[in-house]
Amino acid sequence: MSRDFHELLLQKGIISHRSCPYTPQQNGAAECKNRHLLDVTRTLLLDSSVPSKFWVETLSTAVYLINCLPSQVLNFNSLYYRLYHEAPSYSDLHTFGCVCFVHLPSNERHKLSAQSAKCAFLGYSISHKGFVCYDLSCSKFRVSRNVVFFENQYFFPTATPAASSLHAPILPHFEDASSFERFKPGIMYERRRPILALPETNPPSDTASETALVPSPLQHALRRSTRVSYPLDRFGFSATLSNIIIPSCYSQAVQHECWQTVMQEELCALQDNHTWDLVSCPLSVKPIGCKWVYSIKLHSDGTLDRYKARLAALGNRQEYGVDYEETFAPVAKMTTVRTIIAIAASQGWPLHQMDVKNAFLHGDLKEDIYMAPPPGLVSSSKSVVCKLKRSLYGLKQAPRAWFDKFRTTLLRFSFVQNKYDSSLFLCTTSTGYVFLLVYVDDIVITGTDSTLISRLQQHLRDSFHMKDLGSLTYFLGLEVHSSPSGIYMHQQKYTHDLIALAGFQASSPVDTPLEVNVKFQSDDGDLLPNPSLYRQLVGSLNYLTITRPDISFAVQQVSQFMQSPRHLHLAAVRRIIRYLLGSSNRGLFYLAGSPISLVAYSDADWAGCPDTRRSVTGWCMFLGDSLISWKSKKQDRVSKSSTKSEYRAMSAACSEIVWLRGLLAEMGFHQTTPTLLHADNMSAIQIAMNPVFHERTKHIEVDCHSIREAVDAHVISLPHISTDLQIADVFTKSMTRQRHQFLVGKLMLINHPASI
Repeated sequence: MSRDFHELLLQKGIISHRSCPYTPQQNGAAECKNRHLLDVTRTLLLDSSVPSKFWVETLSTAVYLINCLPSQVLNFNSLYYRLYHEAPSYSDLHTFGCVCFVHLPSNERHKLSAQSAKCAFLGYSISHKGFVCYDLSCSKFRVSRNVVFFENQYFFPTATPAASSLHAPILPHFEDASSFERFKPGIMYERRRPILALPETNPPSDTASETALVPSPLQHALRRSTRVSYPLDRFGFSATLSNIIIPSCYSQAVQHECWQTVMQEELCALQDNHTWDLVSCPLSVKPIGCKWVYSIKLHSDGTLDRYKARLAALGNRQEYGVDYEETFAPVAKMTTVRTIIAIAASQGWPLHQMDVKNAFLHGDLKEDIYMAPPPGLVSSSKSVVCKLKRSLYGLKQAPRAWFDKFRTTLLRFSFVQNKYDSSLFLCTTSTGYVFLLVYVDDIVITGTDSTLISRLQQHLRDSFHMKDLGSLTYFLGLEVHSSPSGIYMHQQKYTHDLIALAGFQASSPVDTPLEVNVKFQSDDGDLLPNPSLYRQLVGSLNYLTITRPDISFAVQQVSQFMQSPRHLHLAAVRRIIRYLLGSSNRGLFYLAGSPISLVAYSDADWAGCPDTRRSVTGWCMFLGDSLISWKSKKQDRVSKSSTKSEYRAMSAACSEIVWLRGLLAEMGFHQTTPTLLHADNMSAIQIAMNPVFHERTKHIEVDCHSIREAVDAHVISLPHISTDLQIADVFTKSMTRQRHQFLVGKLMLINHPASI
């Protein structure tokens, strides 16, 4: 570096005399310091593609960062700490060169103009308490504290953060999603999000903050999981509460005794089950491979239950028509699960749970499949392969083979398969009923005949390797608590894991999952550079709707943008998670003694989608006071009027009513009276009641008119209900806090009862 260059830095106060190589204190350490300063400056410029004319601001930022970062030479203290004897604050660090919005002063804006200016973040002011931002539109610097940063976007277009593995989608953590709206023209943004210093030596605080070290690969990696700052050991890197390292291959697992034990148990179970015969490999056959898959099973409170090692065949090597054909295997519908629990609560029936050990190993194979010997199996000849006699995990036909074997076993025990849900089996005796519901290898049994239940459990233990789990408490991630007053079902652990995955443990909760009157569009805002986190969160939220109907409409809205999500869509997902943060212990309550009578509500939001102008259908079904089924879904075509959209929603609800009535009838609970389908649109009700076709109804599809047949057959009746009392309204639109809480109470959604 030249002497003139350093004199300019000294004049601007960017560096001190101690760091200048042209001072009497010049030495090797100073030269090393300057090289380090240049390296950081060069990195900032190249990484952000900031033009070189901003070298002064870049160098100033580099000095600021170096002075604040710990140094090995100073025993991992910083220069700032040595000078002021206090830890520097990292909370105000942001990505150099990123897009930011600066709130304009009052003399530069009016009511109809933009309230903020889009700028490039170029560092930290030396003489003011604020950020240095460059406004390209007027070619001037702005120093302000009222700045919001979009740290996933660089201001200068030549930088491509999406192409680098170090840059993950980052979204500023606003207090609520409406903060994004404040940056639209004509809207003022005045509030800055709260921040917190992350001390260098003292223990970090639990308060929410945002930390963005620039440019650090570690920080970029952390941003993949969260935008809220916590101590590093609290980041939600996974959805599990366990910190056990799970091996990814056999060579890693064989080094630990716990995994050796479970692998040996698995091999013994396979051999006891006569899963294969060791034979010489036919010349014309190329055996498929296999691998060990490792996992752990947790209790509902997150503690370790057991280690699991499964031998899986490489089914991707199979050929259709050669070593497999049909693969479909039914699983229980969640509506059926809720219906069984609602009936058990109403009638006071006990709920028993059983688990099948190595379920897929029980299926009988019809095809000849040859597999290479698994790692850990001692074989005397390299030409020996395993000819499979029973199904194995990973085979394409394994689920179907297991279900066929289980179904055959139950039919021989005088059980009947339900016509409306193939996973439900029932048996009627002179002393009562017994119902069995199977979801792959998880089994729920309930009924009134305790003797037959005991015989059935013993028969299953004799036929398969079964594990009796006692009373139903944890099923498919659903936590079930029984009490004399009823059954409470929720997903509290799953909700906490989801909040940890998003990194929102210390955020502030909100009262509603969506803002009022929000309409999301597919092209609103900038695309997310990496949509994987968005898709993961939305997929998790979809499973959470099993017990959380209050977020069904919000999840339906954000699910529409899985292909090309944008920043505003991610903001909506974050708001849903913050809503869950304040209601994580909320779940469905099934009241004891509730009547077994079906009641339904139907509603529609006409032309609710701003992109396609399609309407949103919403309906819900109650069994007495217990909510068992609901739907929030965009209609598959455009409705020309609100009447037509309501009519379509009623028709969809009618189809669900017919199915539920059939399911209940086979279970012995016949609906002797027409099911009440409450609707708030008189025109739609009149069309359903009137069999005459005329000009105003001829454009309605024929399949929608099936509701008329249901009315004529006294399957349903159509009482009118006030819009204020329409429960299905919560499945069609966003609403105010008071309205949302009122309808949530009608859904029998309650917080965890203290008595359970």
